[in-house]
Amino acid sequence: MILKETLRNIIKSQRDELLLYDEGVEREKIRQIDLDVPFAIVISGVRRCGKSTLIRQMMKKLKNFYYINFDDPRLIDFEVNDFQRLNDVFLEEYGNSGYYFFDEIQNVQKWELFVRMLLDKKRHVVITGSNASLLSRELGTRLTGRHLRYELFPFSFKEFLSLMDKKASINSFQNYFFKGGFPEYLKIGRAEILQELFNDILIRDIAARYKIKNIKILKEMALYLITNIGKEFSYNSLKKIFSLGSVHSIISYISYFEDSYLLFTIPKFDYSLRKQLINPKKVYSIDNGLTHVNSASFSEDKGRMLENIVFLNLRRSYRDIFYFREKGECDFVVKEGEKIKYAIQVCYELDEENKNREISGLIEAMKKFNLKEGFILTYNQEDKIEIGSRKIFVKPVWVWE
Repeated sequence: MILKETLRNIIKSQRDELLLYDEGVEREKIRQIDLDVPFAIVISGVRRCGKSTLIRQMMKKLKNFYYINFDDPRLIDFEVNDFQRLNDVFLEEYGNSGYYFFDEIQNVQKWELFVRMLLDKKRHVVITGSNASLLSRELGTRLTGRHLRYELFPFSFKEFLSLMDKKASINSFQNYFFKGGFPEYLKIGRAEILQELFNDILIRDIAARYKIKNIKILKEMALYLITNIGKEFSYNSLKKIFSLGSVHSIISYISYFEDSYLLFTIPKFDYSLRKQLINPKKVYSIDNGLTHVNSASFSEDKGRMLENIVFLNLRRSYRDIFYFREKGECDFVVKEGEKIKYAIQVCYELDEENKNREISGLIEAMKKFNLKEGFILTYNQEDKIEIGSRKIFVKPVWVWE
């Protein structure tokens, strides 16, 4: 149990601190969110990607609101029974409000009970969290059909341009290419920010939460995966590399990495779900800057850095992303509804050595899915290629995005 006076001091200090920060770059995501819907609004995303800034931008539109951040060591013993005391303090300090903002709520067990009660009373609730799985578990039990989910990522190139007050150009894209989109790092520029973030995700979001003792293996595997962006891996190959006795441990570790938004995996396209599950997957990182700072070898392969940016831009809008391989290979095929909507090849520089390979792999995917148009995304080349009735648009990523 936490005393009312303790809660009072915490929420007042958090609110004061919250209001000290500037509003930052308006996130593209805010245009999608309607605060007045009769559902809990759930915003998930990696640590430090700007979730608190996003809800601060929402609060700006309101006359009054309640706010608490549970990622605070003073709230480590907060329990579900403390919510009523918290609500009393909110009312005493700030008067009546129908809007509640709960930051990093996954740190409180059974939080969904209180949120459900608020929804029953027609209150508006916004919650954020850094773990997709934990949020999903509680949302799926008590709040089924009563929530809307949104994911927030580090800055897109467009948001990066807004922060830097720059126009889209090859020079500004080169800056984004290496630095990525974590707001604090872009403002301050110190590598330690992303090194500390990487460790916080591994230690606080994964090791502590899932009681993992072998942190050395956990970190080595995370570094290995984010350094091998765009490359295939299998659970068995990782089992051999890290000398772990069970494939189940590998599967668990990767699910933890994905749930914390450190990385993503995509399957090889197949109409058989079973084959999707057993075929090798490809891995992508949450951010080029994070990977660049924490891995000495990653920046040597600019093609894979470009591929990672393309993946992240696709992932902001789509969940069903695959790689395609039959005779040739296509980097991404994107499914929307029941159909494949896009086939996309990524190539840092299209030249005589790789042109036929890149085009033939893309054309094969286009024929497979009956697509009339496809894309080859490059660092800074633009062209249009017509093969029979099919058109291939060659575009720089910084123009396409």
